[in-house]
Amino acid sequence: MVLIMEYDGTHYHGFQLQANLPTIQGETEKALWKLTGERTRVMAASRTDAGVHAKGQVASFRTRSPLPAQTFVNGLNYYLPRDIAVKAAHRVDDSFNVRRSALSREYNYYILNSLTRSPIRGGFSYLVTGHLDIEAMNRACQALIGEHDFASFASSIGGEIRSTVRRVERAEMERNGDLTIFNMVANSFLPHQVRNTVGALIRVGLGKMSVEEFHSLIEAKRPGLAGPTAPAWGLCLMQVNYPRPFGGEI
Repeated sequence: MVLIMEYDGTHYHGFQLQANLPTIQGETEKALWKLTGERTRVMAASRTDAGVHAKGQVASFRTRSPLPAQTFVNGLNYYLPRDIAVKAAHRVDDSFNVRRSALSREYNYYILNSLTRSPIRGGFSYLVTGHLDIEAMNRACQALIGEHDFASFASSIGGEIRSTVRRVERAEMERNGDLTIFNMVANSFLPHQVRNTVGALIRVGLGKMSVEEFHSLIEAKRPGLAGPTAPAWGLCLMQVNYPRPFGGEI
């Protein structure tokens, strides 16, 4: 079974289970147990970090329950906290793997480029008071497109990461009033890659780093070189893309 999920990550220590800490996975598994009576593991297409939000997270689990997909939606939303919601549910073939089957992940990072804070948008955007040069930031973004070694944009590289090469399909800044939105699509991401990319791009936008210096970050291939790491609350997983849309067997 596959779930399309939306959540406000403010009060959670990321998606993945952590001992004695609230997580999206933990809350989802508790809700599934209450709904079906089954103890089952939930896997996410993208393991969002602590404080990161999602509009289109995709999660999967195995179940023997005969409940219709819409009953899973209604039932899980009844048991889940108000800051987590299941938007849709689909039955899929047992061979489907929510992570390996994904073609790409899409993230938005929201920057509030304003002289004053926003109590309403503050939990979902990062306040930058200085003027941002969007054109310079987009020139820097061009160096990200394609397949590159993004080691410099990873905060750390653990043993489970076999390669730091990633394929970026889109990386661009767009201004909408006082909101600047960075959109990035890639086959997958290194730890903190989007947030470190945003941190470096903000430096470009504020005139503290040249476009050429940004390009040199990629060439250096030194973990932790890019940044500073932008805060988690401005980041949102928008969607995960698969070869075929959900709706029946996949």
